[in-house]
Amino acid sequence: METKIRVQTNQTKRVIFTLDEEEFGLEIMMVNAIEKYTDLIPIPNAPAYIRGIINLRGDVIPVYSLRRKFGLAEREPDEDTKLIITRSNGIFLAYEVDSVKEILEIPAENISETPDIVKSVQTSYIQCVATINGRLILLLNQDGILSVSEQESIQSLIENQ
Repeated sequence: METKIRVQTNQTKRVIFTLDEEEFGLEIMMVNAIEKYTDLIPIPNAPAYIRGIINLRGDVIPVYSLRRKFGLAEREPDEDTKLIITRSNGIFLAYEVDSVKEILEIPAENISETPDIVKSVQTSYIQCVATINGRLILLLNQDGILSVSEQESIQSLIENQ
């Protein structure tokens, strides 16, 4: 009797979101929720990348601006603006993004390593690059987005709320 071995594919499911015209992806298993943009409560003297906090079903969650992290110009939130609720290095937070486009299953053959010219300490959040039908999507390393000092600042902010 012949035993069939099931081959595990290395596909990855990602939440695809945009900042300006660029597309990025976060691992779906790391995303707790995707929420409509809501009014934020500003925090005096908070780090520049923290837009404020929200109260989501009883949890106080800091809202982190990926636009600021990536050096993009500020933009007023609109009906497409979303909050991706997730954990990064054990910290519960919301990433503010311009829009969430889709949840996409990306086959392994469409994923490439990050080019060496792009790799640096400042870009350690880029895990790899996916190419889908001519689209270039930067796949992010969830735990690489926050620097150590950002983690400490956010943890301090949370503890003082």
